[in-house]
Amino acid sequence: MSIEENLKKILKEIEKYHPVLIAVTKYYDIEKMIEAYNSGIRNFAESKAQAAIEKIGKMDETIKSQSVYHFIGHLQTNKVKYVVGNFDYIHSVDSLKVAKCIDQEANKKGIVQKILLQVNNAQEPQKFGVHITQIENLISEISKLKSLDLVGLMNIAPIDATQDELRVLFSQMKELQKRYNLKELSMGMSKDYKIALECGATMIRLGRILFE
Repeated sequence: MSIEENLKKILKEIEKYHPVLIAVTKYYDIEKMIEAYNSGIRNFAESKAQAAIEKIGKMDETIKSQSVYHFIGHLQTNKVKYVVGNFDYIHSVDSLKVAKCIDQEANKKGIVQKILLQVNNAQEPQKFGVHITQIENLISEISKLKSLDLVGLMNIAPIDATQDELRVLFSQMKELQKRYNLKELSMGMSKDYKIALECGATMIRLGRILFE
């Protein structure tokens, strides 16, 4: 099916939830991004900073100005300068060190950068993210940084999690979002977005199901 057909089907499924649908374009070329835009997509996510900026740079100015860009990859401090200001949202902030680097770069560029904290509530050792016991202290420290706007939380569920396990993890994320009074909850990908929405996701990140 085409991107437009895939999108129509997905929009029908999710219409009662009104989430922000983010197209994950990291594995797809600029032609696919343009096709997605022409189908109605306005939010795009990438995970490799320099490659993404190069791709975005080739987009038509109208498309660029009408689109919202999300950075969802692990962010090392030496890549912060490429991401800040080129992406509207950074979903993958996982330490105070990275937050401070983003704040410094945003201050240099005279902007306020929207960020989300990546939470590893499944405690997977191979994944990045803040442990739930660290969230409160990290939010407190981030609140002192003037060039950051902490808008929400993000998680990546285990690839082999059962539906019941997903519900537990996503529900826990919803509780954390409420506890810290944050607007956005970025969770749910192609395999698990329906459960994520049932549990309160405000942003879903879709790749394969949209493009293939």
